Amino acid sequence: MSSISSEKKQELFSTYGKSNSDTGSPESQIALFSHRINHLTGHLKTHKHDYNTQRALLRLVGKRRRMLNYLIKVDIERYRAIIKALNIRK
Repeated sequence: MSSISSEKKQELFSTYGKSNSDTGSPESQIALFSHRINHLTGHLKTHKHDYNTQRALLRLVGKRRRMLNYLIKVDIERYRAIIKALNIRK
């Protein structure tokens, strides 16, 4: 179940990907995962006992982590750029 509108997805893909229809690049996928993670984190702050959402959040964090690990191996400069753009690491 996706809580993100197609307009928002297009905006994320055009900002972090190569084009509006670039859904496959690691940068665009990481941006989409980060947006969904932020949304679910806000939801869990008000609904502390929503364990299904908590599990979904943990799965998303794992997916994003694996994608970031892939990006480190392939091109560390692209990794540094997406980390800085999304402000993931401190």
